[in-house]
Amino acid sequence: MFASTVFPPAFLRASHAVLALLQKFLMVAGLVFLVGLFALQTGHSGLIEGLKTLILSSEAALDDEEDAVDAPVEQAAPALTPKMRGALDYVAKRYRVSTEALEPIFATAQSAARELRLDPLLIVAVIGVESGFNPFSQSVVGAKGLMQVVPRFHMDKLPEEANRSAFLDPVTNVLVGARVLHESIRRSGGVESGLQQFGGAINDPDRRYASRVLAEKHRLEQAAQRARS
Repeated sequence: MFASTVFPPAFLRASHAVLALLQKFLMVAGLVFLVGLFALQTGHSGLIEGLKTLILSSEAALDDEEDAVDAPVEQAAPALTPKMRGALDYVAKRYRVSTEALEPIFATAQSAARELRLDPLLIVAVIGVESGFNPFSQSVVGAKGLMQVVPRFHMDKLPEEANRSAFLDPVTNVLVGARVLHESIRRSGGVESGLQQFGGAINDPDRRYASRVLAEKHRLEQAAQRARS
Protein backbone atom coordinates (compact mmCIF):
# COMPACT_ATOMS: atom_id res chain seq x y z
CA MET A 1 0.00 0.00 0.00
CA PHE A 2 1.23 3.46 -0.87
CA ALA A 3 0.56 6.35 1.49
CA SER A 4 -1.59 9.01 -0.10
CA THR A 5 0.01 12.46 -0.43
CA VAL A 6 -1.97 15.47 0.71
CA PHE A 7 -0.94 18.64 -1.09
CA PRO A 8 -1.53 22.04 0.51
CA PRO A 9 -4.31 24.20 -1.02
CA ALA A 10 -1.83 26.83 -2.21
CA PHE A 11 0.09 24.17 -4.17
CA LEU A 12 -3.09 22.87 -5.78
CA ARG A 13 -4.21 26.36 -6.78
CA ALA A 14 -0.83 27.10 -8.32
CA SER A 15 -0.87 23.78 -10.20
CA HIS A 16 -4.32 24.46 -11.63
CA ALA A 17 -3.22 27.93 -12.70
CA VAL A 18 -0.15 26.52 -14.48
CA LEU A 19 -2.24 23.90 -16.31
CA ALA A 20 -4.75 26.53 -17.38
CA LEU A 21 -1.90 28.73 -18.61
CA LEU A 22 -0.41 25.86 -20.61
CA GLN A 23 -3.79 25.05 -22.17
CA LYS A 24 -4.27 28.66 -23.27
CA PHE A 25 -0.76 28.77 -24.70
CA LEU A 26 -1.34 25.65 -26.80
CA MET A 27 -4.64 26.99 -28.11
CA VAL A 28 -3.11 30.31 -29.09
CA ALA A 29 -0.09 28.62 -30.66
CA GLY A 30 -2.31 26.34 -32.76
CA LEU A 31 -4.46 29.23 -33.94
CA VAL A 32 -1.44 31.34 -34.83
CA PHE A 33 0.08 28.47 -36.80
CA LEU A 34 -3.07 27.87 -38.86
CA VAL A 35 -3.70 31.53 -39.61
CA GLY A 36 -0.06 32.10 -40.44
CA LEU A 37 0.06 29.12 -42.78
CA PHE A 38 -3.02 30.29 -44.64
CA ALA A 39 -1.72 33.86 -44.89
CA LEU A 40 1.61 32.75 -46.32
CA GLN A 41 -0.06 30.49 -48.89
CA THR A 42 -2.46 33.18 -50.11
CA GLY A 43 -0.16 36.16 -49.69
CA HIS A 44 -2.92 37.97 -47.85
CA SER A 45 -1.26 41.03 -46.28
CA GLY A 46 -4.29 41.82 -44.11
CA LEU A 47 -4.15 38.41 -42.49
CA ILE A 48 -0.42 38.78 -41.87
CA GLU A 49 -0.97 42.15 -40.12
CA GLY A 50 -3.81 40.62 -38.16
CA LEU A 51 -1.56 37.75 -37.22
CA LYS A 52 1.03 40.16 -35.83
CA THR A 53 -1.65 41.88 -33.74
CA LEU A 54 -2.91 38.51 -32.48
CA ILE A 55 0.58 37.44 -31.46
CA LEU A 56 1.20 40.69 -29.56
CA SER A 57 -2.15 40.53 -27.74
CA SER A 58 -1.61 36.85 -26.91
CA GLU A 59 1.84 37.57 -25.47
CA ALA A 60 0.35 40.31 -23.28
CA ALA A 61 -2.40 37.99 -22.06
CA LEU A 62 0.09 35.25 -21.27
CA ASP A 63 2.26 37.72 -19.37
CA ASP A 64 -0.77 38.67 -17.26
CA GLU A 65 -1.46 34.99 -16.57
CA GLU A 66 2.16 34.41 -15.54
CA ASP A 67 1.98 37.37 -13.16
CA ALA A 68 -1.16 35.90 -11.62
CA VAL A 69 0.55 32.53 -11.13
CA ASP A 70 3.66 34.11 -9.61
CA ALA A 71 1.70 36.39 -7.27
CA PRO A 72 1.85 35.20 -3.64
CA VAL A 73 -1.30 33.62 -2.28
CA GLU A 74 -2.61 35.54 0.72
CA GLN A 75 -3.12 33.28 3.70
CA ALA A 76 -6.30 33.90 5.64
CA ALA A 77 -5.85 34.48 9.35
CA PRO A 78 -6.87 31.43 11.39
CA ALA A 79 -10.30 31.67 12.98
CA LEU A 80 -10.29 32.32 16.69
CA THR A 81 -11.47 29.53 18.96
CA PRO A 82 -14.64 30.20 20.99
CA LYS A 83 -12.46 30.62 24.08
CA MET A 84 -10.31 33.27 22.41
CA ARG A 85 -13.33 35.01 20.91
CA GLY A 86 -14.96 35.28 24.32
CA ALA A 87 -11.74 36.62 25.83
CA LEU A 88 -11.42 39.14 23.00
CA ASP A 89 -14.87 40.56 23.70
CA TYR A 90 -13.97 40.91 27.37
CA VAL A 91 -10.68 42.66 26.58
CA ALA A 92 -12.36 45.01 24.10
CA LYS A 93 -14.77 46.20 26.79
CA ARG A 94 -12.34 46.29 29.70
CA TYR A 95 -9.49 48.07 27.90
CA ARG A 96 -11.68 50.04 25.49
CA VAL A 97 -9.94 48.73 22.38
CA SER A 98 -11.73 48.04 19.10
CA THR A 99 -12.34 44.39 18.25
CA GLU A 100 -10.87 44.99 14.78
CA ALA A 101 -7.56 46.05 16.33
CA LEU A 102 -7.58 43.13 18.75
CA GLU A 103 -8.31 40.37 16.23
CA PRO A 104 -4.79 40.16 14.69
CA ILE A 105 -3.29 40.30 18.19
CA PHE A 106 -5.43 37.43 19.41
CA ALA A 107 -4.88 35.45 16.20
CA THR A 108 -1.12 35.83 16.62
CA ALA A 109 -1.28 34.84 20.29
CA GLN A 110 -3.33 31.78 19.33
CA SER A 111 -0.97 30.61 16.58
CA ALA A 112 2.18 31.34 18.62
CA ALA A 113 0.75 29.45 21.60
CA ARG A 114 -0.02 26.46 19.40
CA GLU A 115 3.53 26.46 18.04
CA LEU A 116 5.18 26.90 21.45
CA ARG A 117 2.70 24.74 23.41
CA LEU A 118 1.57 27.57 25.63
CA ASP A 119 -1.88 28.58 26.77
CA PRO A 120 -2.91 31.46 24.47
CA LEU A 121 -4.71 33.17 27.33
CA LEU A 122 -1.42 33.27 29.23
CA ILE A 123 0.05 35.35 26.40
CA VAL A 124 -3.02 37.59 26.38
CA ALA A 125 -2.80 37.99 30.15
CA VAL A 126 0.83 39.08 29.90
CA ILE A 127 -0.16 41.67 27.30
CA GLY A 128 -2.84 43.01 29.62
CA VAL A 129 -0.48 43.32 32.57
CA GLU A 130 2.49 44.64 30.61
CA SER A 131 0.94 47.23 28.32
CA GLY A 132 -2.84 47.32 28.75
CA PHE A 133 -2.98 46.55 25.00
CA ASN A 134 -1.14 49.72 24.05
CA PRO A 135 1.14 48.67 21.15
CA PHE A 136 3.27 51.82 21.50
CA SER A 137 3.95 51.45 25.21
CA GLN A 138 7.55 51.92 26.38
CA SER A 139 9.01 51.48 29.86
CA VAL A 140 11.75 53.49 31.55
CA VAL A 141 14.25 50.72 30.75
CA GLY A 142 13.34 50.66 27.05
CA ALA A 143 10.95 47.71 26.94
CA LYS A 144 8.60 48.18 24.00
CA GLY A 145 5.22 47.21 22.70
CA LEU A 146 2.41 44.94 23.77
CA MET A 147 4.57 42.45 25.69
CA GLN A 148 7.24 44.98 26.71
CA VAL A 149 10.16 43.29 24.98
CA VAL A 150 13.60 44.85 25.49
CA PRO A 151 15.04 45.14 21.95
CA ARG A 152 18.72 44.91 22.85
CA PHE A 153 18.22 41.46 24.34
CA HIS A 154 16.05 39.95 21.62
CA MET A 155 17.12 41.26 18.22
CA ASP A 156 17.89 37.67 17.25
CA LYS A 157 14.21 36.79 17.47
CA LEU A 158 13.11 39.29 14.82
CA PRO A 159 12.50 38.26 11.20
CA GLU A 160 15.61 38.72 9.04
CA GLU A 161 14.34 41.80 7.20
CA ALA A 162 13.03 43.58 10.33
CA ASN A 163 14.74 46.35 12.32
CA ARG A 164 14.31 47.72 15.84
CA SER A 165 11.11 49.56 14.91
CA ALA A 166 9.45 46.15 14.36
CA PHE A 167 9.12 45.79 18.14
CA LEU A 168 6.31 48.35 17.93
CA ASP A 169 4.45 46.27 15.36
CA PRO A 170 1.74 44.45 17.35
CA VAL A 171 2.01 41.12 15.52
CA THR A 172 5.82 41.04 15.57
CA ASN A 173 5.91 42.06 19.22
CA VAL A 174 3.56 39.25 20.24
CA LEU A 175 5.53 36.69 18.23
CA VAL A 176 8.80 37.76 19.85
CA GLY A 177 7.26 38.15 23.30
CA ALA A 178 5.71 34.69 23.15
CA ARG A 179 9.12 33.19 22.35
CA VAL A 180 10.71 35.09 25.23
CA LEU A 181 7.97 33.85 27.56
CA HIS A 182 8.42 30.28 26.36
CA GLU A 183 12.18 30.45 26.97
CA SER A 184 11.65 31.89 30.45
CA ILE A 185 9.25 29.11 31.43
CA ARG A 186 11.50 26.42 29.98
CA ARG A 187 14.61 27.71 31.74
CA SER A 188 12.88 28.29 35.05
CA GLY A 189 11.08 24.96 35.09
CA GLY A 190 7.54 26.24 35.63
CA VAL A 191 4.96 28.84 34.70
CA GLU A 192 5.18 30.93 37.88
CA SER A 193 8.98 31.02 37.92
CA GLY A 194 9.01 31.69 34.19
CA LEU A 195 6.64 34.61 34.60
CA GLN A 196 8.84 36.04 37.35
CA GLN A 197 11.84 35.82 35.04
CA PHE A 198 9.91 37.32 32.15
CA GLY A 199 8.84 40.24 34.35
CA GLY A 200 12.34 40.81 35.68
CA ALA A 201 11.29 39.93 39.23
CA ILE A 202 13.20 36.74 39.96
CA ASN A 203 14.17 37.88 43.45
CA ASP A 204 10.64 38.66 44.59
CA PRO A 205 9.74 35.93 47.12
CA ASP A 206 6.05 36.88 46.98
CA ARG A 207 5.94 36.35 43.20
CA ARG A 208 3.67 39.35 42.79
CA TYR A 209 4.22 39.65 39.04
CA ALA A 210 3.24 36.04 38.40
CA SER A 211 0.21 36.47 40.65
CA ARG A 212 -0.96 39.48 38.64
CA VAL A 213 -0.63 37.66 35.33
CA LEU A 214 -2.33 34.51 36.57
CA ALA A 215 -5.15 36.56 38.09
CA GLU A 216 -5.66 38.27 34.73
CA LYS A 217 -5.61 34.89 33.00
CA HIS A 218 -8.27 33.64 35.40
CA ARG A 219 -10.49 36.63 34.56
CA LEU A 220 -10.05 35.91 30.86
CA GLU A 221 -10.99 32.28 31.37
CA GLN A 222 -14.12 33.25 33.31
CA ALA A 223 -15.13 35.73 30.61
CA ALA A 224 -14.61 33.14 27.90
CA GLN A 225 -16.68 30.63 29.86
CA ARG A 226 -19.52 33.12 30.29
CA ALA A 227 -19.47 33.89 26.57
CA ARG A 228 -19.70 30.21 25.65
CA SER A 229 -22.48 29.46 28.10
